[in-house]
Amino acid sequence: MSTWEKLKKYTSFDPGITLPSIIIIFTVVFGCAAFPEITETYLTQARHWITSSTGWLFILGASFFVIFLLILCVSNLGNIRLGNDDDEPEHSFFSWLAMLFAAGMGIGLMFFGVAEPISHFAQPLHAGLSVNDQAKTAMLNTFFHWGIHAWAIYGVLGLALAYFGFRYHVPLTVRRAFFPILKDKVNGPIGRFIDVVALSCTIFGITTTLGYGALQLAAGFKEIHLIDSVQPSTLVLIILVCTSCSILSAISGVSKGVRYLSEINLLLAFGLMLFVLLAGPTVFTLNAFTENLGAYIANLVPLSFRTFAYDPQNEGWFTSWTVMYWAWWITWSPFVGMFIAKISKGRTIREFILGVLLVPTVFNLLWMTVFGNTAIWVDLTHKGILSGLTGQTESMLFAFLHQLPFSQITSFLSIVVITLFFVTSADSGIFVVNGIASSGGTQFPRWQSILWGAVLAALAILLLYTGGLDALQAMNMVMALPFLLILLLLCFCLFKGLLVDEDYFGRGLSACTSYWTGSAWQDRLHSMAISPDLNHARDFIRNTAVPAFKELAQEMENYGVKATVKMNGPYNMPRAEFTIVQSTMRNFTYGVMCQETDVSEFATENPAMPQINREVMYVPVSYFADGRIGYPVRYMKKEELIVDVLRQYDRFTKLATDKRHRLFLFDPED
Repeated sequence: MSTWEKLKKYTSFDPGITLPSIIIIFTVVFGCAAFPEITETYLTQARHWITSSTGWLFILGASFFVIFLLILCVSNLGNIRLGNDDDEPEHSFFSWLAMLFAAGMGIGLMFFGVAEPISHFAQPLHAGLSVNDQAKTAMLNTFFHWGIHAWAIYGVLGLALAYFGFRYHVPLTVRRAFFPILKDKVNGPIGRFIDVVALSCTIFGITTTLGYGALQLAAGFKEIHLIDSVQPSTLVLIILVCTSCSILSAISGVSKGVRYLSEINLLLAFGLMLFVLLAGPTVFTLNAFTENLGAYIANLVPLSFRTFAYDPQNEGWFTSWTVMYWAWWITWSPFVGMFIAKISKGRTIREFILGVLLVPTVFNLLWMTVFGNTAIWVDLTHKGILSGLTGQTESMLFAFLHQLPFSQITSFLSIVVITLFFVTSADSGIFVVNGIASSGGTQFPRWQSILWGAVLAALAILLLYTGGLDALQAMNMVMALPFLLILLLLCFCLFKGLLVDEDYFGRGLSACTSYWTGSAWQDRLHSMAISPDLNHARDFIRNTAVPAFKELAQEMENYGVKATVKMNGPYNMPRAEFTIVQSTMRNFTYGVMCQETDVSEFATENPAMPQINREVMYVPVSYFADGRIGYPVRYMKKEELIVDVLRQYDRFTKLATDKRHRLFLFDPED
């Protein structure tokens, strides 16, 4: 027995993913700790090369994701369900929208809600603008950075995870979405390399966000006079305390309590936004939101492809803002993508895309209007009191609140909100990182959560120590570039999978295999005149389906084909399954189960439909191993059911000869 096999009882790690990721992370940690100046120099050089040489790729990539999702949404592919055909959404529509709304909240909105609009207003892109035009341009650029592009990046990865994970019942890992081009190699070095990049990317994306949170918390503590000045030791203490709380949450099984805490925090954040709206120029802010939204929609296309190729003097602004944001969203995408994938099982692709692109985006834009436009109003009213802080972005929120009523209360509330966002983000981040490192596992030893929490804390501290916010953003850029390429290739895999899905599930049955004849039509009419109840469905399974399956299995043995027949399910809702065992692909299964169907009140009250006097019917329907739900079979005789099994097996064998359908025919257990 190898050393790793002995260690398996103590860990859920996949060594092919975890060990390379740990090497990458600790190389960065060692460089930051032992050679901070050299590391800062290398990070700065890497950031400069990436932004100057590949900024166009980030712009094209993010815009492509928006277009790609919109095409899927309006096409027939949007009807495909994220799961089996009969899977119902696990959450109600409004509950799902609420969770998407919550996904749009976080440290970023708290950090940049005031800082970004004021920065754009104080340092306008173009000279000679009037004050009103400066404000409009500032809000337009802010909307662009926090708008639909961010959620398109999250949505592409979330959709791929949900589609392949729930449609084909494979673990929610990035590499599984590459099956259409990698096939069995998803379990090999190439597949693991994809997860290594995803894991490293996620860690540095979370680290950047935690760094923002630590800087802003320190500024908040200074605002309410808990500290006199922000020292490196202050940031270290904040990160250690908050990540320790996250680790305790992750290992103590109090996730339900953390969820409630997160929901309370969302209410606090919404309350803070409502206070700012009412305490500021309310009518002006609402008018500004309407005008900002219109300007954003009208300018979305030119903004989406803007690289300042003809305005090189603005290249610094472009790389410091737009490219930085796109890189941040890309490194944050495994985290958010995993969340929105997990809550979207049972939704159609069209529902998923519309929900993900619209709900969080609209809330982000509303938040930025309330804080951004009110901050600009405060700045104009108080003669540039916020514009003078453009070099202290972490302090802007508290300087802004100081100009509104009850500033001590709102500053304290902001600190609470940021702290809770910090703790819940790190706690969820530990779970996501554990899942990627464990090839999609959901149960982890406690020491793994402690390890990842310590890694997040160490990286945030050392990167801040090495070069502050610039070092965090530079590391983000370095990790975002390879993952951007992975996301672009992921779109191709997803599209290919969806096309095969439509072909496979839309493939009609051959007319030559039809079992309908003119015989026994009186029996069928008799069956139609009787409302199918549970007893009829059970009797069909036991007295028609099982004997038919047994007779067919016995006949197939004469041809050397191994087939099994079994009954499963509870007594009152039985299932019968006929299975032909395959050695190199998914078994062929034809099953019959009782399906409960709601009856329309129009049918129960219609005299032309006799004996339908109940609100539900129980109909025996066919189902198959690849997740399809078939059709009602209650009118079939034993011989007809045998013929129907054979025609489905004929379809199965024909599809198996087409290489494009391998995704549907491979066995996920192998």
